[in-house]
Amino acid sequence: MFGRKKRNREAADQISAEATTTEAGTTDVAPERDAQDPRAYGPWDESELPGERDEYLDLGAVLLKAVSGVNVRLELDPRDRVPRAVNMDFAGGSVQVQVFTAPKSSGLWDEVRAELVAGLRRDGGEPTVSDGPLGMQVNARFAGLTPSGEDGFRLARFVGIDGPRWFLRCVYTGDAALPGPTAEVLDDAVRGLVVVRGQDPHPPRDLLPLTIPEDAEVHPAGAPTGADDDAGRTPAEPGPAVQEPRRGPEITEIG
Repeated sequence: MFGRKKRNREAADQISAEATTTEAGTTDVAPERDAQDPRAYGPWDESELPGERDEYLDLGAVLLKAVSGVNVRLELDPRDRVPRAVNMDFAGGSVQVQVFTAPKSSGLWDEVRAELVAGLRRDGGEPTVSDGPLGMQVNARFAGLTPSGEDGFRLARFVGIDGPRWFLRCVYTGDAALPGPTAEVLDDAVRGLVVVRGQDPHPPRDLLPLTIPEDAEVHPAGAPTGADDDAGRTPAEPGPAVQEPRRGPEITEIG
């Protein structure tokens, strides 16, 4: 869904311009953003770094500001043990963050959003497009079963943010997929991120490398990270947890 192969721009533009599909089956045009700077409150480019660099946890392509109660995890690619994503967990919700290279002259989110909507429709994700706290977002809902065997669904919220020669992709799951206090805290955590693009040439959509801090706590895949016990720990204190990717979004019971 996020490969680098050549895309059909016309098809992407057509899907991007499509209206939001509601649960009732009607179609409403997705609202446009105000003409203000979409990154006026972050996330930031390295050239815009607010404050001192030593105030941040250095994860390579991403500098992360401490947020009280937010637990930080790095996901490792099981093939080569290289970190591929940053996860921030808070109060039953999570946001996964990845940074990609982007063209100098244009952003990627419009094109990627169109591809994402098409892929979610194909996979039964019931996507809708809306204007959210961080700009245009894609909301998805997958049918499934709860742990108790009841009918339910999995929720996810996809956000893309275009920066100077970089693109930040965020996937919110659990309680962070819906409006509320959890989503607000993790949205603010995303706004506080600083992207370190570097000057090396890369083709668009290359994943920018993350690094593991020396004091990171390593956990096997699926093992608890102590997020409940360490709810008050911030990234400024000794190390984030490092895990292999966990399973997908939580199952939410239908009321």
